[in-house]
Amino acid sequence: MEAFKVTRVYADENGDSCFDEIYYPLHNGGPIGYLSEKFSVKDLIFRKVLPTYDDFHTAPHRQFVILLDGGVEIETSTGERRQFAAGEVLLMEDTDGKGHRSRNLKEQVRSSLFITFD
Repeated sequence: MEAFKVTRVYADENGDSCFDEIYYPLHNGGPIGYLSEKFSVKDLIFRKVLPTYDDFHTAPHRQFVILLDGGVEIETSTGERRQFAAGEVLLMEDTDGKGHRSRNLKEQVRSSLFITFD
């Protein structure tokens, strides 16, 4: 079966941010390709962030983040770091706790798309 990988950032019971992988199953949609089930979403937000932004913060909402260009390094509150490139999808669920840090990998404005949940 086909699946779509999304990296999840969440807060554990101690408030530490952690990484996890989620694989959303895809079903054969015929000539249009493989599709996931529909997600109920609330808002869609375009974002551009300066390369100097580098601070610990929590996610303001439970949201998907789709990187449109550049790259980002996410650091959890425990010090684990992972790098993500344009086209990758993150599920940010650390809306409380100690938060995470995001850092541009290139000295350029980074564009992304936020899709929030209810």
